[in-house]
Amino acid sequence: MIMLRFSRFSTILCFLSINLLLTSCYTKKDVVYFQNAKNFETIVDTDTFKAKLKIGDILSVNVSTLDLNVTKPYNLVEAGENAELIDYLIDSEGNIDYPVLGKIKLVGLSIEEAKSLFKKKFEDGQLLKDPVVMIRIKNYRVSILGEVARPGVYPITSERISILEAIAMAGDLNYTGRRRDVLVVRDFNGSKTYTQIDLTSKEVFNSPVYYLTQNDVVYVQPNNAAISSASGDARIGIITSLATLVLGFAVFFVR
Repeated sequence: MIMLRFSRFSTILCFLSINLLLTSCYTKKDVVYFQNAKNFETIVDTDTFKAKLKIGDILSVNVSTLDLNVTKPYNLVEAGENAELIDYLIDSEGNIDYPVLGKIKLVGLSIEEAKSLFKKKFEDGQLLKDPVVMIRIKNYRVSILGEVARPGVYPITSERISILEAIAMAGDLNYTGRRRDVLVVRDFNGSKTYTQIDLTSKEVFNSPVYYLTQNDVVYVQPNNAAISSASGDARIGIITSLATLVLGFAVFFVR
C-alpha cells in the first residue's frame, strides 16, 4: 500500500516538473516578426506620414534671408554667455507668442505646414522677402517600456521615427516580450489613444502608429512564460521540496 502511494507521488512530481519545463518553451510563432510577409509584396506607402504639432511642444524657430540684419527681430536669443535662440511653447490654446507676428496657431499642423504659415505671414505683411524658415520640435521623445533590453526615454533628433526603429534603439524585445500585443499610448491635446499592434504581422506597416509621434509610449507586455516565471521561484521551491521528500522516501524504503 505504501509503495503504491509512493509511486503515485512520484508520478505527480514528474508531471509538475514537465509542466514547469513546458511553460518556458518558445515557438517560431512566439518570436518571429512579419510572419505573413511574402516575396515581392508591395506594402502601403508610409512615406507620407508627417508628425502634427501638439499642445506642450517646444519649438525652435529660425528665420533667415539674404539680409541677416532684417531677421534679428525674429531670431531672439537668450541673455547670457550661451547666446542661443529662445524656444517657443505651444500653449493650451494651440498658439505660440512670436515676435512682431504675435499669436500664431500651430497646433495640428505638420512642420512643413507651419513653415508655410510663417512664410505667408512674413510675405503678406511685407515684412520679409523670400524668407527661409526652419522649425524643429525640441521635446521630441518616445518612451519604451516593458520587455525590451533597455527600457527608457529616448530623444528623437529627426522629424519622425518608426516603432521598429524605436524598439531597435531600446535593444529589441526580450524573448519574454509579447510580440502580438504591443501597446502604443498616444496623447493629443489631452486625449489619449491606445493602439495595439502585432509585430508578427506585416500589417504593422499599415498601422496608424507605425510612425511614432512626440511623447508616444510603447509598452511591450510580458508573455505567458514571463508571467509564469514571476512565480517560477515558488514553483521550483515546491518541486525541490517534493523531490527531497521523494528521495527521503526512496532512501527509507531502500533501507
